[in-house]
Amino acid sequence: MGDEVRTLAYGSWPSPIDAALAAAHDGRPEYVGFVGDEAWWTEPRPTEGGRRTLVRRRSDGTQEAVLPAPWNVRSRVIEYGGQPWAGAMVHGEPLVVFVHFADQRLYRYRPSGEPLPLTPLSPVGGGLRWAQPQLRLEHGEVWCVLEEFTGEGPGDVRRVLAAVPLDGSAAQDRASVRELTDDRHRFVAGPRLSPDGRRAAWLAWDHPRMPWDGTELVVAEVGAGGTLGQARTVAGGPTEAIAQVEWSADGRLLYASDRTGWWNLYRDGEPLCPREEEFGGPLWKLGSRWFAPLDSGLIAVVHGCGATTLGILDPETGELVDTDGPWTEFAPDLAVHGHGVVAVGASPRSAYEVVELDARTGRARVIGAPHDDAVDPAYYPEPQIRTFTGPAGREIHAHVYPPHHPGCTAPDEELPPYVVWAHGGPTGRAPLVLGLEIAYFTSRGIGVAEVNYGGSAGYGRDYRDLLREQWGVVDVEDCAAVALALADEGTADRDRLAIRGGSAGGWTAAASLATTDVYACGTILYPILDLVGWGTGETHDFESRYLETLIGPYAEVPARYAERSPSEHADRITAPFLLLQGLDDVICPPAQCERFLARMAGRGVPHAYIAFAGEGHGFRRAETTIRALESELSLYAQVFGLYPPGIPTLELTE
Repeated sequence: MGDEVRTLAYGSWPSPIDAALAAAHDGRPEYVGFVGDEAWWTEPRPTEGGRRTLVRRRSDGTQEAVLPAPWNVRSRVIEYGGQPWAGAMVHGEPLVVFVHFADQRLYRYRPSGEPLPLTPLSPVGGGLRWAQPQLRLEHGEVWCVLEEFTGEGPGDVRRVLAAVPLDGSAAQDRASVRELTDDRHRFVAGPRLSPDGRRAAWLAWDHPRMPWDGTELVVAEVGAGGTLGQARTVAGGPTEAIAQVEWSADGRLLYASDRTGWWNLYRDGEPLCPREEEFGGPLWKLGSRWFAPLDSGLIAVVHGCGATTLGILDPETGELVDTDGPWTEFAPDLAVHGHGVVAVGASPRSAYEVVELDARTGRARVIGAPHDDAVDPAYYPEPQIRTFTGPAGREIHAHVYPPHHPGCTAPDEELPPYVVWAHGGPTGRAPLVLGLEIAYFTSRGIGVAEVNYGGSAGYGRDYRDLLREQWGVVDVEDCAAVALALADEGTADRDRLAIRGGSAGGWTAAASLATTDVYACGTILYPILDLVGWGTGETHDFESRYLETLIGPYAEVPARYAERSPSEHADRITAPFLLLQGLDDVICPPAQCERFLARMAGRGVPHAYIAFAGEGHGFRRAETTIRALESELSLYAQVFGLYPPGIPTLELTE
């Protein structure tokens, strides 16, 4: 191609970032931890059926996947999962316990042998499920969160802290699992043991609260035989969310609480570094870690407002020193050993990688899952961090990714099509990191705008609370405000705007098509479409009462549930759409899509529905991601009049 820049219409630029490349780079390393001096973590394998493997980094720097296919290290506790493994060096060899996704059993593994089951299969409800294992070698046990189904309904479930014998004696015998707590609380996360082993701390909460609404920090003495004494609540409550708890090296209680409106750190109840910043976040996965105490007394922290950075906090002075390096976003994933901190960081030019920080020198380096430029970075998008003004003058945070290609430009008079991306959650946030799915569109001449609408995490509790009883209103308004602002300022083509999202973002996309005329089309992935169904037993236990804060209590505002549901207003949808769904999804079940499509039948609106066998909530297999991306691009091509080369045509029916 040389240095010549070609003039081609938006959407028809040839790109080296194809769907297979984007799919191969989907997912990120998670759940970092130490086994002796070695850092270990889980990593996605999209081309191996979407499984997650355990990766070991030896002291000489070499890495290996510890478990071959089909082993899949992933917990289904609360369906979003949590820390699925723990390990220690025993007689110079790693001893690891992990959860295998297919049967949800806990296994013991040594590299010199085969995995051995520690827990039994359950006859009901998809198995006994385990998360946040913590080895207690001196007792020959591993302590975990246990989720146990007592019947076939999604709400027939109890959760306790439990001790599993490491000798395998519970593999066929449920009675050999020792329960450490009763099930008075619907949800538990933890446990964390004090350095002297004499106290345990954990989090608990109950319906209808979500863990970012209010949780309780519970502490109990540990008896000589490894039993827990009387549990007492020491912090938190219905309107105070404790996001994480740890013990300092000298046995003091550290936790992140949003009692001031921001998740800040506390030590035995005293604030350590009060700021209008988040040092915690929404607990979607059990075992998320925003901070980790070092033996020296310093604390590694992931913190920020909107974006997150990795720093070292001195709790005695309140001084906070952030890491130098290219990373502009860190996941809530930390482990510490000696002076070493292991974290997971990314930037707009690099995907998530495993980073090691030396707390003494402040030096940070990549030690695992290194970002590898699969194509020339000149094809990556160049995002802009923007703040827009929404209804009632409220701020809307967004990342705008204009079309970008080193060898192509569009005719002067043409404005680009734009797709607004609504994130899931809705108590979540779109981080500013390199994703080849976004580059797939921008490198072809289609702009993307990720909207952190009111209700998103990362901007304090008041911003999160903007969505209380306003779901389907504020999120829809904020996405539309960003789309129209881009059109008004001459950045985007007003006639070629689309919306897309998955899960709660799929809801926002569908609700936007039903209640606004902003978009020419939409892509809806594994969505919520019918609030009445979703709020009355069609989803899993964790989110089964979420709508009480997002919409209002059903008994009090039943009409609002129907009024807001896209499935009740299928007659208002006139824009073409693509609907993508996993058939194994228990969070947003396919029944919702099927009812919605039945109401769209014969209405003359061009659409396509693709259901994927073997996929749950969020797609993990490379072949699924490829088909989903190519179908989405084909929808935009047909509606916007684009001519992307080499893309199979999606068949739209009416």
